Amino acid sequence: MSVAAALLGRAAGLGLVTAAATGGRRLLRCGTGVGLRERGTGTLLGGAVVCRAGGAADQRLSRGISSDQRPKRPLTAYLRFVVDNRPAFREKNPEASNLELIKKIADAWKELPASQKQVYEEARKTDWKRYGEQLAAYKAQLTSAQAAALKEERRKQLAKRKSMRAKRELNLLGKPKRARSGFNIFLSENFQESEGSSPMAKLKKLFDTWQKLSTSQKQPYLQLAEDDKVRYENEMKSWEAKMIELGREDLVRSKKQRLKKKPAETAKQAETKKKSSSGGNKAKLKKSEE
Repeated sequence: MSVAAALLGRAAGLGLVTAAATGGRRLLRCGTGVGLRERGTGTLLGGAVVCRAGGAADQRLSRGISSDQRPKRPLTAYLRFVVDNRPAFREKNPEASNLELIKKIADAWKELPASQKQVYEEARKTDWKRYGEQLAAYKAQLTSAQAAALKEERRKQLAKRKSMRAKRELNLLGKPKRARSGFNIFLSENFQESEGSSPMAKLKKLFDTWQKLSTSQKQPYLQLAEDDKVRYENEMKSWEAKMIELGREDLVRSKKQRLKKKPAETAKQAETKKKSSSGGNKAKLKKSEE
């Protein structure tokens, strides 16, 4: 993977490179690289790696089977009601937002007589039985290697969904944004004005420029990064205190993690203080024994 590709992936993760800055191309990650993918193609720009949107799924396609062929689970009775009635509700409420529309449909479902709900439930049961038969037939055609590959794909999909849900939750809970490095700050300030025919070219140009800067020229950015670390730690302390009040201790960093994030000098001072305190205690103990 090229240095520029790796940096662009990092910049995008920090929100420094937007979709507009990438010229409508999509950032792509795979097992061996990070880069930009043209819509509808599998070519990785600015790097030697060729990666497709399917990633590991493409490898499974080469084995003659894909999880896309797996039968889809039937809709619940409520979702069947939504699908059947959404067009009519939309026609009656053209100005309503999607959220408002769904709320109206949900209220209608609650008020629906049990006899009418049963119609949707019976349809679900019929489809569920058919789904079981189709799923059994699908699994029967898999080799042990294909079954293992599809199981692994499923595991990764679930892990990815779990990670995305956790990230959305943290955003909703207002978790502070992580501190930026000196180069990240330099990149965000100069990316738009940087010369280059593509985001990759701009990024490479800025990376080369950063490498050539003297220590004194980098110092303002490094100082801003240090200030941002202080900001992050202070905001995290307040946020973690709030999470404890809400009963979400699971989101609070461990003491070990907090120590790791302390500046080297602070950690060293803490260690010196600890030794000094330990020495004082030993002296008191010796004096008392005498």
